[in-house]
Amino acid sequence: MKKTSLILMLSLIFTTASFGQKTFTLLSNDLGGEATKTQEFNGFGCTGDNKSPQLLWANAPEGTKSFAITMYDPDAPTGSGFWHWVVFDIPANVNELVTNAGNVELNLAPKGVIQSITDYGIKGFGGPCPPKGHGFHQYIITVYALKTDKLGLDENINPAIVGFKLWNQTLAKASIVAYYKRNE
Repeated sequence: MKKTSLILMLSLIFTTASFGQKTFTLLSNDLGGEATKTQEFNGFGCTGDNKSPQLLWANAPEGTKSFAITMYDPDAPTGSGFWHWVVFDIPANVNELVTNAGNVELNLAPKGVIQSITDYGIKGFGGPCPPKGHGFHQYIITVYALKTDKLGLDENINPAIVGFKLWNQTLAKASIVAYYKRNE
């Protein structure tokens, strides 16, 4: 665990102990209020590094058997938004994905984790790539605490089916939002 992750976790523990609340929380050392070229997709006219951000979550509710993560852009001009990352079957004893875990070829995600097809038509992470001149888009990254250990789906399933299964199995969820706009 990185030093900054440890500091964030200790801060979260101190805050929770001070105020007596244990809310399900998602944090990232890689993201502030905006995504960067590091996360930007490499394709569709974008030239970023397409590295998924490091994510850390804490205070999952009792009864959590697994986690899932999604990244969604509701501002995409598609009529239905755009799914950039769909990850599920994350074991309950895992509370972090490292930077670039969304690159399925690197095998950085925990064993058994499934990264299914995005709206780019690829498996794993597909970073922000809003159309030029379209302004800022919001990228909602959500971690779901689930009441099942497996969703019973494979890596070839589309985001809508995963979303339906998540809706049925979610105990709690926590999100962070990053904004991104392509330079003209």
